[in-house]
Order: sequence, then structure tokens, then C-alpha cells
Amino acid sequence: MRAVIQRVSRASVTVEEKIISSIDDGLLVLLGIEDADGTEDIEWLSKKVVNLRIFNDDEGIMNRSVLDVDGDIIVVSQFTLHAQTKKGNRPSYIKAAKPDVAIPMYETFVKKLEEDLGKKAGTGVFGADMKVELLNDGPVTIIMDTKNRE
Repeated sequence: MRAVIQRVSRASVTVEEKIISSIDDGLLVLLGIEDADGTEDIEWLSKKVVNLRIFNDDEGIMNRSVLDVDGDIIVVSQFTLHAQTKKGNRPSYIKAAKPDVAIPMYETFVKKLEEDLGKKAGTGVFGADMKVELLNDGPVTIIMDTKNRE
């Protein structure tokens, strides 16, 4: 799994001109899933996301997690995170999981994240044409890959 995690002051997801998820302070997580992903990836990434200390403490130091600040999370599926751009100018998405694999993994990730967060998470609509709007706070943007746990 690949995730782009952005600390936001606000974020929303709109589908067919209707806002389906919106948050104020929290995290927007763009999530890419590949066939090789499994339960271990879900558990590792969920724990990392909710415990990632990227919110400022009283001294202005990034020392608090989304749990510590009682923030919210929106998770948006994004297969393009697995784009391969080595050859030519048209990205290949061969590594991205097909919907029959990706949808259940995405739903399982969201459920695990909600369990770890202790509250409901916002989502996008898998496969829909979504408009994602955000105000990146900082800006703070972290990229994680469960196959490359640095």
C-alpha cells in the first residue's frame, strides 16, 4: 500500500456536485492498493497514520498525532499512486490492484483506521470521479509505502 498523508486545516470530497465527506483539522489520506497488499500492510499503515506525530504541540513542534489533537481523517482511494513512469510518457498502472481486490482492501483499511482512530473516518467513492479539495496545513505531506518501511 502507498499512502500520501496530508495534514489539513480542512478537506472535502465531492462526487457529482455533492459533498460526501468533509473535515476540519485532521488528515487527508490518499491510498493506493496493489495485489501484493495484505492484512499486515493494513494493520501497519493504519497504526502509523493515527500515531504519526505531525501536529504541533504548545511549543510549535510537530509532536502530536491525529489522536492527540482529536482530529478527523478522510481516506480516498487513488490507484494512480502506483503509476510506473519509467518508460515513455504515459504512466502504466499495472501494479495497481483491480477493483475486485482493491475495494475489499480499501474497505478493510477504513474499518481498521476507524478502530484505531476511535471514530468514523470520511471516505471517497471508489472508482468515482471525485473532486478532492484541501487546505494543506504547513504544508505537511508524508509519503509511506508498506513495501518500503523506512
